[in-house]
Amino acid sequence: MVALDFFLNGRYKPTVIHFDHGTKYSVDAHKFISERCRELDLPLIVNNIGRPKEKGESEEAYWREERYRFFGTLPGPIVTAHHLDDAVEWWIFSSLHGQGKLIKYQNKNVIRPFLLTPKSEIISWAERKKVKYVDDPSNDDERYMRSIIRHKIMPEVLRVNPGIRTVIRKKIVKENASYVKSI
Repeated sequence: MVALDFFLNGRYKPTVIHFDHGTKYSVDAHKFISERCRELDLPLIVNNIGRPKEKGESEEAYWREERYRFFGTLPGPIVTAHHLDDAVEWWIFSSLHGQGKLIKYQNKNVIRPFLLTPKSEIISWAERKKVKYVDDPSNDDERYMRSIIRHKIMPEVLRVNPGIRTVIRKKIVKENASYVKSI
């Protein structure tokens, strides 16, 4: 919602895209975004899960795969609000699985212009501008690896290396140098 507010403040009138993950929470999220788009007179495109989850596939991977499948059917650019803290958490997650991956600025038709922005700045924007949003309860659900990393591992990582965000920011900029120069 902060990304949407940012674009609206820039006098853009974007089409909003909502992907329904088929969870108990999805009903509330869909209702919220539909009402907000009506209030703002913005077009809304909605899609949902298109296949059953495969045996052994994590819910998070399933949701991500289906979301990006949908994004791939749309003309770009599609802007997501991934931020620096997401990038650090993904790097930790993927490092724990032997890969050490970074979130890229661009993945096909999806761009992430807020990737170098700390989550605290996004929250600050929401508070200052009184941006309405809903918080997905799964963000606190420790059945999901991202929640364990966010709530249990990140505090310890920050204790060991308080500059981890700077480290990951530099890695992102270096890996995406040609794209960073264009923005």
